[in-house]
Amino acid sequence: WGFDSFLPLQEQAMHCVLAGRDSVVVLPTGGGKSLCFQAPATCLEGLALVVSPLIALMKDQVDALLARGINAATINSSLSPAEQQERIAALERGELKLLYVAPERFGHRRFVEALRRVQVSLVAVDEAHCVSQWGHDFRPDYLKIGRALVQLGDVPVAAFTATATPDVRDDIVRHLALRDPAKFVTGFARENLSFRVVHASKKKDKFAHLKRLVQGQKTGIIYCATRKRVEEVHEE
Repeated sequence: WGFDSFLPLQEQAMHCVLAGRDSVVVLPTGGGKSLCFQAPATCLEGLALVVSPLIALMKDQVDALLARGINAATINSSLSPAEQQERIAALERGELKLLYVAPERFGHRRFVEALRRVQVSLVAVDEAHCVSQWGHDFRPDYLKIGRALVQLGDVPVAAFTATATPDVRDDIVRHLALRDPAKFVTGFARENLSFRVVHASKKKDKFAHLKRLVQGQKTGIIYCATRKRVEEVHEE
């Protein structure tokens, strides 16, 4: 991967995965969560299954793995049925080292049956906070992952997220049925980020400040309460 040192808690998380112990890993965005399961996966016998809610993220990580000569693939709704069947066949032939899927994939019988016929070395659950609180309203199939894992037998599970209070971590452990998991949690402070609030009493003041920001920063993200408001700001 081209790195000569570990980020905080990366090495410990990797050793835990290699030891076959369940774990919950909470690292900030940019903290190197994906490497915590990708690197150990190349050292383990069998397939590493990665559960992710975002197709774009799956593609980005799979493309990077393929560029490094690591056999990886994704099965998601952006593929045609024929493409999905082709990748399931590759899975059954043992050609894949990492396979990325959305949680909804566990509802497909053919896919689950294929998984049961191969050696699964690890299940990595990305954005694992989706099993908790508001998260399961966003992606309710996250709540089915724990039941699906039972069908795979005694497979180590590693849960990864950048956002998890102690209560959310407890939810992750419970819903994924993790067994005496190791927990790795860094601080959430990002030294490269700062936060401030600028009060603007009138709409014209808001627009004036936004224009100064755009002129100075060139790029940014503007959040509004409604789509109509977003379009209004965009036009301005």
